Amino acid sequence: MAPTADALTAEIRARVAALGFELVDLRVGGAGARARLQVRVDRPDAVAGHGITIDECATVSRALEAWLDASESLGRRYVLEVSSPGIERPVRWPEHWERFTGRDVHVRIPGHGRVRATIDGLGPARDVVTLRLRGTDEVVTLLLADARDARLAVDWDASGLHPRSDPSSGTHGTS
Repeated sequence: MAPTADALTAEIRARVAALGFELVDLRVGGAGARARLQVRVDRPDAVAGHGITIDECATVSRALEAWLDASESLGRRYVLEVSSPGIERPVRWPEHWERFTGRDVHVRIPGHGRVRATIDGLGPARDVVTLRLRGTDEVVTLLLADARDARLAVDWDASGLHPRSDPSSGTHGTS
């Protein structure tokens, strides 16, 4: 019997933590008899530019693969992808919202669509977050479950990094 999504997340989170890393995001998908498991991991103390390495992702991948093969939690056929969360890392669980209080996120909020906001903090029960919408004085408090597809926002101009531009060609954007 396949584990529930919560049980799978808890098991993978524990296995990743035992290796000294943090589970940042977990997505389960796929079609038919072939599951697809996307795992994003990082160092618990990571700062931009000093996150998890390719070799460390491979270490996590080998450990998870051995467990998945032995337990058959996803069946006999699956695709496992282990990667870093990237600079615009997901903000998914209460500890993420708490850790990044004061930082800007891009998040989809019911009634507002996709916005950029500053995280003001978590409520005492750690199930609600207060956000200050950027460019307005509006403050929104919502259940974490209602904050969809949240990612850290990067000020690309201030960072000096422009992921979609090529200064040598004078062009911007992707085709």
